[in-house]
Amino acid sequence: MEILEWIRFIFAAVFLLGGVVIFLVEIFGMYRFRFVLNRMQIAATGDTLGLGLCLIGLMIANGANLVTAKMLLVLLFFWIASPVSSHVLSRMEYTTDEQVTDHLRILTLEEAEKEIRDEHI
Repeated sequence: MEILEWIRFIFAAVFLLGGVVIFLVEIFGMYRFRFVLNRMQIAATGDTLGLGLCLIGLMIANGANLVTAKMLLVLLFFWIASPVSSHVLSRMEYTTDEQVTDHLRILTLEEAEKEIRDEHI
């Protein structure tokens, strides 16, 4: 039985360390990127992936009980709410920022298909 506990501990530690690494990348990206949409993308990654890995690690470490079920509900809520809120905020930034074209390039579908064809030739 002791071997199973060690295996569970190792899996929990790997998930927790993975979540911490994602959070460190998020922090670095928040200070590195200058444009608000890039910052929002890296923040959403930290919310969904980083928090997801940390909660999965905590669920593995905790075992099967009611607290684990609550953590699963929190994880599901974050996976639903974070991308939706990030999308709404980025849509607002895109529509209200008058200088948004300084930071990105808008292509029509035909222009994008032509660029893809040109790259593969």
